[in-house]
Amino acid sequence: MARVFVYGTLKRGQPNHQVLLDPTNGCAAFRGRGRTLEPYPLVIAGERNIPRLLNLPGQGRLVLGEIYAVDERMLSFLDEFEGCPDVYQRTPVRVAVLEWEGARGAPEETPAADGTLQCFVYSTVTYAPEWVRLPHHDDYDFQGEHGLRYNPRENR
Repeated sequence: MARVFVYGTLKRGQPNHQVLLDPTNGCAAFRGRGRTLEPYPLVIAGERNIPRLLNLPGQGRLVLGEIYAVDERMLSFLDEFEGCPDVYQRTPVRVAVLEWEGARGAPEETPAADGTLQCFVYSTVTYAPEWVRLPHHDDYDFQGEHGLRYNPRENR
């Protein structure tokens, strides 16, 4: 099982969360909530108002999200779903665990002694230069105060 940190439309209560629940895509188990150890620019960009984590560690804000344990089939599905490697790139990120519901038995399933985990995240190095200057967010909600309505895939 691999760990994936999701910060946008894949989180619970967000428009694309159902893909993590669909067993035909593989297995995904919610493990907890966390925050990136380093700041990143989380922006809402493009004509579809998609949340995008720009791969610029050290810039932006500490980003809140959810941690999932996923099997290889789900990881492959997520790669395709996220347009990896062209649109997003799956990269490792250190996450501070804020809440943990995961198993405590296997060492690979539990946070380190310092309360952190290494997870995969879908971030991007392929973005319009002006996106760096967009407002940075620390927590995404498609109905947030930002007023930028996400345009779901089925409407495109």
